[in-house]
Amino acid sequence: MNRSELSKEIALKLGVSQKEALKYIDLITTSITDAMEKGERVEIRGFGSFMVKKYEKREGVNPKNGTKITIPAKKLPSFKAGKDLKAKINSH
Repeated sequence: MNRSELSKEIALKLGVSQKEALKYIDLITTSITDAMEKGERVEIRGFGSFMVKKYEKREGVNPKNGTKITIPAKKLPSFKAGKDLKAKINSH
């Protein structure tokens, strides 16, 4: 399901226009993104948690020529599914 399909689904269920549904989607995604930019964890009970994982710099090997390289530190977004979501997916 992509953003457009999701907005159609929300519009049908809430009885609003698709344009209004897109505003709701943008509001939710922006709120989650803003919180993660601040390093905060976002938890939606039953659905899951969004968080930022931090990785320290480390030594690696270039697979083409075998030389050692330094892989810089980075932060990546992460999602962990909640108990209820896992149960629903596995029940079908």
